Amino acid sequence: MHQLTIHEAKEKLSSKEVTSVALVQSVLARIDAVDDRIKSYLNLDREKALVAAEQADMQGEGGLLHGIPVAVKDVLCTQDMPTTCGSRVLDGFIPPYNATAIEKLTDAGAIILGKLAMDEFAMGSTNENCAFQIPENPWKKEYVTGGSSGGSAAAVAADLCFASLGSDTGGSIRQPASLCGVVGMKPTYGRVSRYGLVAFASSLDQVGPFSKDVSDCALMMNVISGHDRRDSTSINKKVPDFTRALTDGMQGVRVGIPREYFSEGLDPEVDRAVRNGIEMLREAGAEIIDVSLPHTEYCVAVYYLVAPAEASSNLARYDGVRFGFRDMEATSLIDMYRHTRSQGFGDEVKRRILIGTYALSAGYYDAYYKKASQVRTLIKDDFATAFNRCDLVVSPVTPTPAWKIGEKADDPLALYLSDILTISANLAGIPGLSVPCGFSSDGLPIGMQMQAAHFNEEILLKAAWNLEQRAGVAGRKPILP
Repeated sequence: MHQLTIHEAKEKLSSKEVTSVALVQSVLARIDAVDDRIKSYLNLDREKALVAAEQADMQGEGGLLHGIPVAVKDVLCTQDMPTTCGSRVLDGFIPPYNATAIEKLTDAGAIILGKLAMDEFAMGSTNENCAFQIPENPWKKEYVTGGSSGGSAAAVAADLCFASLGSDTGGSIRQPASLCGVVGMKPTYGRVSRYGLVAFASSLDQVGPFSKDVSDCALMMNVISGHDRRDSTSINKKVPDFTRALTDGMQGVRVGIPREYFSEGLDPEVDRAVRNGIEMLREAGAEIIDVSLPHTEYCVAVYYLVAPAEASSNLARYDGVRFGFRDMEATSLIDMYRHTRSQGFGDEVKRRILIGTYALSAGYYDAYYKKASQVRTLIKDDFATAFNRCDLVVSPVTPTPAWKIGEKADDPLALYLSDILTISANLAGIPGLSVPCGFSSDGLPIGMQMQAAHFNEEILLKAAWNLEQRAGVAGRKPILP
């Protein structure tokens, strides 16, 4: 039963063929069997999940996710469950409230199994920066899951939950979705509330779903989307029924292929798989055209000024005073601050705080942060121009399939460049999606990235669903004990 999709499980629940308790028990047994290898869960609440399943069975019918076991990235606040953000600074911290996305899941009847591993404070591309454990790719032992939502992607790929939530600041949903062979969506900035999402870079962060197929992705988007008065960046815009976009045929849809995304450094197998996927969209009736995003080459530089600058500000609250880890041996206040942050944060988080603090410092603000913000506007304008000619832009998600854990650990710049194709969507605030389109010769998944204009998630889901019907890779599972 743990291999079912959400829509399959809903049908079986509705017909009384299975119970919610049986679904939860099946997933828990699966976790016991394989998560010692995958290492996706940081916290698992078995008792609460089973009690919630019993209540769901007694209640009968409910919301869109009634009786469905899901899990969430450990960056979303959960009132009755630890929220660590993968950091020792928050080890054991239990928030006094739920994030809006968590409320929406439970209001829809979902059963939250636990919290999933992530790069510390969502800073990383491999999940190697988690302070507690490093998840492994279900498709190949000792290979990265991608990051920062690596645990969320791996758990869905290994059938350790029916779906999960992650967060995407520079590709942290789409990149691990591609490397783990699942569907992952970054909604338009403002489509999903960020209330209760522990902040990394507030102008870039967005909550989104991981799912086993595109239909489940649409269902999850139906649940978590919508205006929230507690989030000042939430947009008061009517939420469509995303499942209605899943119709066959792409007639009248123009698909743009950005030449800058198919450049030197792209793995030949990734290039081939994505181009095959583009041909499938053409066969479905789409018109394929060439487009240009001329400021793409500046995306990494812009991102690694804007994001660390905002992180420097957001992470100043972790000082050992209000919550989380505190150095108990310091003899002065300033030493307590210094020792708490030095001991509590990992190397990557400290690196980005230093970069951001420098970029915001007196004498450098105009040269770095201000200039990056100006170029960010040019990147956004590139997409606006492209979407005047096409309905969506299609490209690879990452330049390569997954790589071995530790392979790039000593080269932070190489890891930063692994996000080169996903960062631009966050800078522009547009929606993006990763959908499986093939496999490498080593059996590693390859994803196709689709991006569209603001609040046009429906065209992404339609295109992804049409590709999924033709690619023949949906439902393929990694071989695990």
